[in-house]
Amino acid sequence: MKLSTVIKSHYSAIILIVLNVLIVQSAFAQLPDFTQLVKQHAAAVVNVSTTQKIPDPVASGDEQLQLPEGAPLDEFFRRFFGGPGGKAPAPRRNAKSLGSGFIISDDGYMITNHHVVKDADTIIVRLQDRRELEAEVIGSDKRSDIALLKIDADDLPTVKIGSSSDLEVGEWVVAIGSPFGFDHSVTAGIVSAKGRSLPSDSYVPFIQTDVAINPGNSGGPLFNMNGEVVGVNSQIYSRTGGFMGLSFSVPMDVAMKVVEQLKSTGHVKRGWLGVQIQDVSRELAESFGMDKPEGALVSKVIKNSPAQKSGLQVGDVIIEYNGKNVPTSSTLPAMVGVTSIGKSIPVTVIRQGRKQSLTVKIGELTDDIAEASLQDLDDSVVKVDRMGITVSEVPEDMRTQLQIPDGGAMINQVKSGPAADSGLRRGDVILQIQYKDVEGPKQLKKLINAVDTDRPVAILVQRGNHPLYLAIKLND
Repeated sequence: MKLSTVIKSHYSAIILIVLNVLIVQSAFAQLPDFTQLVKQHAAAVVNVSTTQKIPDPVASGDEQLQLPEGAPLDEFFRRFFGGPGGKAPAPRRNAKSLGSGFIISDDGYMITNHHVVKDADTIIVRLQDRRELEAEVIGSDKRSDIALLKIDADDLPTVKIGSSSDLEVGEWVVAIGSPFGFDHSVTAGIVSAKGRSLPSDSYVPFIQTDVAINPGNSGGPLFNMNGEVVGVNSQIYSRTGGFMGLSFSVPMDVAMKVVEQLKSTGHVKRGWLGVQIQDVSRELAESFGMDKPEGALVSKVIKNSPAQKSGLQVGDVIIEYNGKNVPTSSTLPAMVGVTSIGKSIPVTVIRQGRKQSLTVKIGELTDDIAEASLQDLDDSVVKVDRMGITVSEVPEDMRTQLQIPDGGAMINQVKSGPAADSGLRRGDVILQIQYKDVEGPKQLKKLINAVDTDRPVAILVQRGNHPLYLAIKLND
């Protein structure tokens, strides 16, 4: 059979095959190539390892040698083993953790996460050329989860700083870090959303991506396709502890403002308005005479706050702040937080169906104010001083996920003290105290205050999907 005859008889099939080949080639041509980006910028990414001394409950145990008062060896144990009954001081062990960071100046300044270096006794930075140098913490900010470190070195490779405000949803981004200690691992994905507000971090409008981030990536850079750092990889949302497609990065615009303050003063000042806010639902918008649900509804004005002094009232809906729209309540704290202390800001509100303009002189958010606000957010939030924690009711979605039928108290905050020493963590749900069920936050406080013993107290907690007993030595 002639070739021309074959072509004519199979013309349609040949055309289809050619089209498929062209489509596949076109698809591959559109996929980004990250090789040059990694070659040019990976050298400025570092591994950050920390060591800290913590009590070792396994080594120390919780047993005391009981001797009658006045016994021959009682005084010996009192003098040399830490008090009545001869309980020795708790041994301490080295706890190690890993994270990532990136160099922003050739003389050794670098950025990582606050939670990577928190409470660290020693911080070692490993460079791409395998040098290991001890780092100094210049400053660390819990609310933004940003820390500034410094190593003693010169002529270091540095990253290019980009603007996170220029990022577009759907844009390709690349993360470089040390997940599980594997240095300079590269993962890629797209920007899933911008301006995400997480319950524990209301002052950061996070960048959400689907870039694979795992333990050890924290503090590493998020690059755009121009090789500019646009975010600091901070945390993931996960029900298993591993990557599930939801990663969150601190925008570089926010991070650099924090870094500037850390470098100059060692701490960060944030603006404070002094209101408690909530979202506006469709029904509330209708009742307020609004065309659509938007803004931040003021549910409480704190006494002697900038908000009260400016004339803000409960029921006002803040729709504009400093000339910028406030689409949801979660966007307002970040806007206020970056405002200079003492600056007068125009605020537009909907009050009883009408627009009104106010001017607010922004105050400074201090730790005392933040803690007071936490306590005042809800009657169910309870401060348990003897443990060094604050607790609240268990959210219904958590209760369902962890299969907790009723009762319990969720830890919101852990300060240095008995709870921290015993290993309790934020997010743990306390179920029992000395075999007594915990019915809620207030009842937990009553149970703790009723404990009258110098012995450690057994506590049953739910951590993730696993129940866990811990022993805690309470304050007097």
